[in-house]
Amino acid sequence: MQDLTTDVLVVGAGPAGSMTAKWAAMSGAKVLMIEKRQEIGSPVRCGEGMSKSWLADVGIKPGKWINLEVEGARIYSPREQCLEINEKNAGNEVGYVVERDGFDKQLAIDAANAGAEVMLKTAATDVIRENGAIVGVKAKRFGEPFTIRAPITIAADGFESQVGRWAGLPTNLMLKDMDTCLQYRMTNVDSDERYCDFYLGSCAPGGYVWIFPKGNGLANVGIGVQVSQIKTTAEAKSYLDKWIAKHPAYAKGKTIDIVGGGVSISPPVKQSVTDGLMIVGDAARMIDPLTGGGIANGCIAGKICGQVAAEAVATRNLSATFLAKYDKAWRGLFEEKLYRNWLAKEKLTSLPDDVFDKVVDALQGVKLEKLSVHNILKAVHSRYPEITKEFEAFL
Repeated sequence: MQDLTTDVLVVGAGPAGSMTAKWAAMSGAKVLMIEKRQEIGSPVRCGEGMSKSWLADVGIKPGKWINLEVEGARIYSPREQCLEINEKNAGNEVGYVVERDGFDKQLAIDAANAGAEVMLKTAATDVIRENGAIVGVKAKRFGEPFTIRAPITIAADGFESQVGRWAGLPTNLMLKDMDTCLQYRMTNVDSDERYCDFYLGSCAPGGYVWIFPKGNGLANVGIGVQVSQIKTTAEAKSYLDKWIAKHPAYAKGKTIDIVGGGVSISPPVKQSVTDGLMIVGDAARMIDPLTGGGIANGCIAGKICGQVAAEAVATRNLSATFLAKYDKAWRGLFEEKLYRNWLAKEKLTSLPDDVFDKVVDALQGVKLEKLSVHNILKAVHSRYPEITKEFEAFL
């Protein structure tokens, strides 16, 4: 392998990485995006639900990667009282049920069509630092070591974010800020294709069970549980299997695919830039701590990140002070919501089943224009003020 140079190096070809690469290339920079896997989007680590309201803002056109357009979501209490919410107020994870591998590939295609180069089977092994600034990475491709030098490097390498750690950014997680997740793709199930379903309470300690319908008797049936509330990650499977066994519509189904992984449910990182480097998407903890969803935030931040990266190269201003333009912009859009949802998560993950039952009961018949922690608690407070006492700061 020959050593390479580029203007902007993006490490990781997930949605945030591809979006960053696309907008950096569209803004005039020479861009190289590397991906350690041999296929973009595989294996899938996602429930595959997302909203649709933000897609046009970042230049994504609906395509063949859409399985279903759903009307909304249903949230079930531990005793399985149902709360229906529509797509308008259901947050960033309901609107479309998608094929994530197809979605990720399309975003990479968009980045390539915008002018970015893409290299697969290429893993970063360390950063290159000169005079305190990050100027690229050491890498391996098919086992061959080489270097990629770039005035701007983007860490879009998932919530583990080795690149961010190598660069000295604090990206460590506590166990209470992580969920372990397991998902079955099942056939021969009876799911309502109009809704994505979520089950709360002790069936999934610190998390929830989800069902995302895929059409034609297929559905993604998964679970996320808080790592600090279980002894081994194998317990996630036990909880999911137990839930399925209790629900005949899914107990009769057959599993044709299993995926698992970790998700951060933490506040966003305190520092997302340093000299010559920015971090984006899951690497920057842009995942919503309540839902575990991060596609929309990652793509929105990726657009900003790409534009700022191209501007930094064009002006030859690669300092953390200049790159803070990106940091300030994404925080202005959704940092407050992420932080408030993390605070809410800290309390909600310790609630007993009877309290969850009361919360869902209190919301029956209440019209919520927007599904937010504040609006939910306000509605619950009017009926069960005793259970909102610990949440007074949110009111």
